[in-house]
Amino acid sequence: MVSGGGHRLYVKGKHLSHQRGKRNTNPNTSLLQIEGVADTNAAKFYLGKRVAFVYRANKERQGSKIRVIWGKVTRPHGNSGVVRARFVHNLPPKSFGASVRIFLYPSSI
Repeated sequence: MVSGGGHRLYVKGKHLSHQRGKRNTNPNTSLLQIEGVADTNAAKFYLGKRVAFVYRANKERQGSKIRVIWGKVTRPHGNSGVVRARFVHNLPPKSFGASVRIFLYPSSI
């Protein structure tokens, strides 16, 4: 029996940007850098995994000021381990550089 805290059920990641071209951004798709992932093969493990952007708001809702925007990893982006993700509501530009949680489910192992 394990007691105490300190057991994360997710991997940390960073919200880099929205998918974009030279001039136009596509806010439907967010680019995430997952901690410890440096190439496309490593990124493939995370495809289909749930992502949560957890943030604090000023107004309390349902007894909590903490809110979450859920999404999922859809595909790799380039060769450096960055992945694309779609969220239920597009992530705001304010979240660029902020951390996201990549949960290890649904699992294909």
